[in-house]
Amino acid sequence: QVQLVESGGGLVQAGGSLRLSCAASGRTFSSRVMGWFRQTPGKEREFVACSWTGGIIDYADSVKGRFTISRDNAKNTVYLQMNSLKAEDTAVYYCAGGIRRSGNYYREQDVDYWGQGTQVTVST
Repeated sequence: QVQLVESGGGLVQAGGSLRLSCAASGRTFSSRVMGWFRQTPGKEREFVACSWTGGIIDYADSVKGRFTISRDNAKNTVYLQMNSLKAEDTAVYYCAGGIRRSGNYYREQDVDYWGQGTQVTVST
Protein backbone atom coordinates (compact mmCIF):
# COMPACT_ATOMS: atom_id res chain seq x y z
CA GLN A 1 0.00 0.00 0.00
CA VAL A 2 1.23 3.48 -0.86
CA GLN A 3 -0.02 6.70 0.70
CA LEU A 4 0.56 10.05 -0.99
CA VAL A 5 0.40 13.44 0.71
CA GLU A 6 0.59 16.62 -1.35
CA SER A 7 1.57 20.10 -0.23
CA GLY A 8 2.42 23.43 -1.79
CA GLY A 9 -0.78 24.55 -3.43
CA GLY A 10 -2.17 28.03 -3.03
CA LEU A 11 -3.08 31.29 -4.71
CA VAL A 12 -0.68 32.93 -7.13
CA GLN A 13 -0.90 35.66 -9.73
CA ALA A 14 -0.66 34.85 -13.39
CA GLY A 15 2.98 34.57 -14.41
CA GLY A 16 4.01 33.43 -10.98
CA SER A 17 5.38 30.13 -9.72
CA LEU A 18 4.48 27.40 -7.26
CA ARG A 19 6.12 24.15 -6.30
CA LEU A 20 4.05 21.15 -5.32
CA SER A 21 5.46 18.31 -3.28
CA CYS A 22 4.17 14.78 -2.82
CA ALA A 23 5.53 12.63 -0.05
CA ALA A 24 4.97 8.91 -0.45
CA SER A 25 5.00 6.15 2.08
CA GLY A 26 6.02 2.64 1.17
CA ARG A 27 9.24 0.96 0.17
CA THR A 28 8.44 0.62 -3.52
CA PHE A 29 8.43 4.34 -4.37
CA SER A 30 11.58 4.19 -6.46
CA SER A 31 10.14 1.46 -8.69
CA ARG A 32 6.90 3.26 -9.45
CA VAL A 33 5.97 5.76 -12.11
CA MET A 34 4.99 8.89 -10.19
CA GLY A 35 3.31 11.99 -11.46
CA TRP A 36 0.61 14.60 -11.33
CA PHE A 37 -2.89 15.00 -12.67
CA ARG A 38 -5.26 17.93 -12.27
CA GLN A 39 -8.99 18.38 -12.22
CA THR A 40 -11.42 21.25 -12.62
CA PRO A 41 -15.11 21.10 -11.69
CA GLY A 42 -17.17 18.99 -14.04
CA LYS A 43 -14.20 17.55 -15.87
CA GLU A 44 -12.18 14.36 -15.66
CA ARG A 45 -8.74 14.37 -14.15
CA GLU A 46 -6.21 15.18 -16.81
CA PHE A 47 -2.59 14.16 -17.02
CA VAL A 48 0.01 16.81 -16.25
CA ALA A 49 3.40 15.12 -15.92
CA CYS A 50 5.06 11.90 -14.84
CA SER A 51 8.49 10.55 -14.03
CA TRP A 52 9.46 7.02 -14.94
CA THR A 53 12.01 5.08 -12.96
CA GLY A 54 14.47 5.03 -15.86
CA GLY A 55 14.54 8.81 -16.02
CA ILE A 56 11.99 9.25 -18.77
CA ILE A 57 9.70 12.18 -18.20
CA ASP A 58 6.45 12.99 -19.96
CA TYR A 59 4.48 16.21 -19.94
CA ALA A 60 1.10 17.26 -21.20
CA ASP A 61 1.48 19.60 -24.14
CA SER A 62 -0.28 22.34 -22.20
CA VAL A 63 2.48 22.52 -19.58
CA LYS A 64 5.61 21.75 -21.59
CA GLY A 65 8.26 24.39 -21.10
CA ARG A 66 6.55 25.75 -18.00
CA PHE A 67 6.33 22.83 -15.56
CA THR A 68 9.14 20.58 -14.37
CA ILE A 69 8.67 17.29 -12.59
CA SER A 70 11.41 15.79 -10.45
CA ARG A 71 11.74 13.08 -7.87
CA ASP A 72 13.98 12.33 -4.94
CA ASN A 73 13.87 8.59 -4.35
CA ALA A 74 15.88 8.92 -1.14
CA LYS A 75 13.12 11.11 0.28
CA ASN A 76 10.23 9.26 -1.41
CA THR A 77 9.11 12.59 -2.79
CA VAL A 78 8.04 13.86 -6.18
CA TYR A 79 7.88 17.54 -7.04
CA LEU A 80 6.14 19.69 -9.61
CA GLN A 81 7.71 23.07 -10.25
CA MET A 82 5.16 25.27 -12.00
CA ASN A 83 6.37 28.46 -13.65
CA SER A 84 4.66 31.04 -15.84
CA LEU A 85 1.34 30.01 -14.42
CA LYS A 86 -1.81 30.85 -16.33
CA ALA A 87 -5.42 31.17 -15.25
CA GLU A 88 -6.18 27.93 -17.06
CA ASP A 89 -3.78 26.10 -14.74
CA THR A 90 -6.26 26.65 -11.92
CA ALA A 91 -7.31 23.21 -10.68
CA VAL A 92 -6.99 20.69 -7.91
CA TYR A 93 -3.69 18.94 -8.44
CA TYR A 94 -3.41 15.28 -7.50
CA CYS A 95 -0.28 13.29 -6.93
CA ALA A 96 -0.47 9.95 -8.69
CA GLY A 97 1.46 6.79 -8.04
CA GLY A 98 1.76 3.63 -10.07
CA ILE A 99 0.81 5.26 -13.36
CA ARG A 100 0.48 3.08 -16.46
CA ARG A 101 0.48 4.37 -20.00
CA SER A 102 -2.35 3.39 -22.30
CA GLY A 103 -1.05 3.81 -25.81
CA ASN A 104 -0.06 7.45 -26.05
CA TYR A 105 -2.22 8.48 -23.12
CA TYR A 106 -2.13 8.60 -19.37
CA ARG A 107 -5.65 8.15 -18.04
CA GLU A 108 -7.21 8.60 -14.66
CA GLN A 109 -8.23 4.94 -14.59
CA ASP A 110 -4.63 3.80 -15.07
CA VAL A 111 -3.39 5.09 -11.73
CA ASP A 112 -2.99 2.88 -8.67
CA TYR A 113 -2.72 5.48 -5.93
CA TRP A 114 -3.93 9.04 -5.43
CA GLY A 115 -3.14 11.80 -3.02
CA GLN A 116 -5.87 13.90 -1.45
CA GLY A 117 -5.36 16.82 -3.84
CA THR A 118 -4.15 20.38 -3.39
CA GLN A 119 -5.81 23.47 -4.82
CA VAL A 120 -3.88 25.73 -7.16
CA THR A 121 -5.56 29.01 -8.05
CA VAL A 122 -4.04 31.42 -10.56
CA SER A 123 -5.50 34.90 -10.50
CA THR A 124 -5.45 37.37 -13.37
